[in-house]
Amino acid sequence: MAESPIERVYRRGPLRNVWPSTARPLTHRAARKADASYGVSDTPDWRNVDWPAHTKQVEINGRSVNYVDIGRGTQTVLFIHGLGGSWQNWLENLPRTAEHCRAIALDLPGFGRSEMPADPISITGFAATVDAFCEALGLGPVVLVGNSMGGFTAAEVAIQHPERAELLVLVDAAGISSANVTRSRPGERLARQLMMRGQGDPEAAKRMLTRPGYMALGMGLVARYPTRISKELLSEQLLTFGDAGFSDAFEAILSYDFRHRLGEIGCPVLVIQGENDILVPLGDAIEFCELIPSSELLTMADTGHVPMFERPVQFNDALLDFIAAPTAATG
Repeated sequence: MAESPIERVYRRGPLRNVWPSTARPLTHRAARKADASYGVSDTPDWRNVDWPAHTKQVEINGRSVNYVDIGRGTQTVLFIHGLGGSWQNWLENLPRTAEHCRAIALDLPGFGRSEMPADPISITGFAATVDAFCEALGLGPVVLVGNSMGGFTAAEVAIQHPERAELLVLVDAAGISSANVTRSRPGERLARQLMMRGQGDPEAAKRMLTRPGYMALGMGLVARYPTRISKELLSEQLLTFGDAGFSDAFEAILSYDFRHRLGEIGCPVLVIQGENDILVPLGDAIEFCELIPSSELLTMADTGHVPMFERPVQFNDALLDFIAAPTAATG
């Protein structure tokens, strides 16, 4: 695993607490500089899985929650997507994980095919839903793997429901610099612009797959080289573009600060971070590791906000190694 960088990687100047990453979106021509491993699918191939056969629903607090459930094993890995995402964010990771463990990915309330929750959306509410979801499925402690808002949620589960978290994997997790965004007027304005950019017409979003320049513009905040990722995988990510829970969840991310409680997390933690993430800077991952006692940082070079499908082979290797020997990863 890569050693944690000594220096924090944050933007400087008046917007340092607003958009702190030093990374910037690239043009589609820059994809020619990506190394050969970027965007390469792992095996088993997710395209060969009969996903409808593994798709189920369960009622949580009077609302339907959609999820996929695949594989068997003594351990259960629960994948939690980020803002604007769905269980399909983990298509490249579920099949290989299922060779060793029971692998489950859910749609959070208000996203994918899950209904909006009865109560207002909040990070604490998402964590309570995850805990209730595990209880409804008869699960004990699970390996929680969360990306972005899903990492924020997974960490909150480990704080609020510590008996549920066997291991914790935070993937470009929100919850650090996001707490500073609304403390300045420029931060609020930029946050609203990003929110509007995240909402839109799913059909228009799918059309961008035929235009490399538009794809680089539309997906450039998320992936380092969008045009190097298969169109089949990207199209699956756009199925839930503009879900009903998006704006409320966005507000929930900005309005909640749990940094003072991260020291309460007692399970082993692996923090995985794309070094060129525009939305969540590398400095946030370093701070997670400073605040969580039993944690280790793995950085992925030339990678953006979603390393699980930008570099699925490397990601899956790291995840499965951590599950097999968490003390080695955090020792």
